[in-house]
Amino acid sequence: MSAQGSRWPVLSAEEITVRIGGRVLLDNVRLHVHAGEVVALVGPNGAGKSTLLGVVAGDTEPASGRVVVDGRDLHKWRLGDLARRRALLTQANSVAFPFTVREVVAMGRAPWAGRPEGDDDERVIDESMAATDTTPLRDRTFPTLSGGEKARVSLSRALAQRTGILLLDEPTAAVDLRHQELVLGRARELADAGGAVVVVLHDLALAAAWSDRMVLLSNGRIRAEGAPASVLTSELIDEVYHQAVLIHRHPVTGDLLVTPDRRGLRLPGARGPEVAVPVSESDPALVKEFS
Repeated sequence: MSAQGSRWPVLSAEEITVRIGGRVLLDNVRLHVHAGEVVALVGPNGAGKSTLLGVVAGDTEPASGRVVVDGRDLHKWRLGDLARRRALLTQANSVAFPFTVREVVAMGRAPWAGRPEGDDDERVIDESMAATDTTPLRDRTFPTLSGGEKARVSLSRALAQRTGILLLDEPTAAVDLRHQELVLGRARELADAGGAVVVVLHDLALAAAWSDRMVLLSNGRIRAEGAPASVLTSELIDEVYHQAVLIHRHPVTGDLLVTPDRRGLRLPGARGPEVAVPVSESDPALVKEFS
């Protein structure tokens, strides 16, 4: 994983509070993102992850606090300049008209129209589709795609913007196993090339595998922040998610894995009567804490 690429953050959220209908969605939240890192926002439903991403993208106005991009207040950026600096992938993945996949990806080049970089549009579009394995879909119309295919095409559009900051809201939610790895691999490549990525994820193991830093939100506040191994402890996840878990390393890859603690439950067996899950503390691969 990449270390922080610069001393000063390229993206900051400072003392952000968001209230909607009398409910506090974010409470005095701070977030700093540096070039060269992938930051994963994790937490249970309603924790404030997507709200925070919307605030740093400029789509959600906070009740208090401010967002700073490259040392400049977000509100001082012109929209065109901001679109060339950061790209946003939302959960919606919707297009109103039956555009082809290639036409949808080409929309990501709009911020560069009339500029010298626009001369590279065709090459960038092709590269962006190849990066998300959507080239075979190029002539399909967007409404005919599956949910996972739409998510990958929307990511292609964001990649086509060629920005140094990439904001992704649950990009793997409807995506199959192979393409989950592909999507987050592209995010990793952008960070390794000096970009900055903020990604909302529900899969804690995926977040641990691909991020440099995890930010765990709970009830609109940051409960923990740091390297994945420092955030993913059984006690902390139990506290925030109200679910007992086992945190362990894969015996071959060493990846951090998070699984519900089902010991003592009775689960349906593959054959025959229900079988009890054995309670065993002898597995050397099972580790509940990491330094």
